[in-house]
Amino acid sequence: MKFKHINYHTLAISASFIGFALSSCSKKSDSGAAPKTPDTIKTTPTVFNYASLADSLQTATYTTFKSADGNYFIQNNSGTKTFNYWPNAHMLDVLTDGYLRTQNTVYTQRMKNLLNGIKIANGGAYPNEFYDDMGWLANASLRDYNITHDADYLNVAQILYAEIKGASNSIAGGGIAWQRTQLYYKNIPSTGNMTILAARFYKLQNNAEDLTLAKNLYTWMKAKLVNPTTGVVLDGINRNQDGQVDNWIFTYNQGLFIGSAVELYNITKDPAYLQDAILTANNAIADPNLTANGIFKSEGQGDAGLFKGVAVRYLTLLAELPDLDETNRAKFTNFLQKNAQTLSAKGIARPSMMVSPDWGVLPSGSTDLTTQLSGVMLIEAAAALKADGKIK
Repeated sequence: MKFKHINYHTLAISASFIGFALSSCSKKSDSGAAPKTPDTIKTTPTVFNYASLADSLQTATYTTFKSADGNYFIQNNSGTKTFNYWPNAHMLDVLTDGYLRTQNTVYTQRMKNLLNGIKIANGGAYPNEFYDDMGWLANASLRDYNITHDADYLNVAQILYAEIKGASNSIAGGGIAWQRTQLYYKNIPSTGNMTILAARFYKLQNNAEDLTLAKNLYTWMKAKLVNPTTGVVLDGINRNQDGQVDNWIFTYNQGLFIGSAVELYNITKDPAYLQDAILTANNAIADPNLTANGIFKSEGQGDAGLFKGVAVRYLTLLAELPDLDETNRAKFTNFLQKNAQTLSAKGIARPSMMVSPDWGVLPSGSTDLTTQLSGVMLIEAAAALKADGKIK
């Protein structure tokens, strides 16, 4: 669990895109409608234009949060200009989402600028203190290499992959440490990221050691931090060097375990991985610790503002998996659609396009980059699912 930017250790848990539309959603009226009488008045369904809304959110996020030197994206929209490593890694992923949807090269330019800018803002190097931070950036970079074939992205991913391997040890039975000064503390954010990264490196390079690492890390997570009956994923173990599990339930831990299972299923076609992903996903969309009325709950801002975006990203990967049965696919896509519709209609301030940490109410006060990114991830996921015909 990451508790560094907002004192969670105490458990107090520029230019717009040219040609991008600023509209968010539209309504279609029935053509040739009869004169409206009390008997013939019909409610016209709202048609959500997720692609257009994603454009607007991407533009607002870029222009609002870009640092003055152009190297990174700042902490919030109310004057705190701090560079925080892991939200910028997710900003790289969000820009990538925009590129995949539009094929507009303005995104690839901004992706590359951010990759270079993170190094500058981080003191001239990519490694840092936190292994989960490095995992987020390594996965975003490897994803971008697979899309662009730009060797700079692969180089960053390889540098960070080597760094994170140094966090693997036998304390608490395995897993990946959270940070360099706590090699005894293992958690899902660091281990889940590394599982996904190792699996993706295996797919790229066919090195058996990468697959072995991914499988071992997955086995450790499942044994130590996943309830075998419900599929709920807990956060970490041995934080106080006492072997105890932190029974914290957060959306992003569910997402990382689902993502790990999907990656290993794609490689091995072992149905056990798919069933694990389905079990955890079914819990995630119904667990009252995580959802209310079919919507992911607010987990606050700061680091927690990003948690739901991670869950959405990996739940979407599962929902799009060709081998997923149609019953579960419908369940997951309906959940994602309801979340996207709710955020679109209720959780975005206009015209600022700032996102609320509670997707069912308008934002108030300052908006953190983390919170904004979760909203953009949800709408980009909805745009992708709609383009694939999986939601309306």
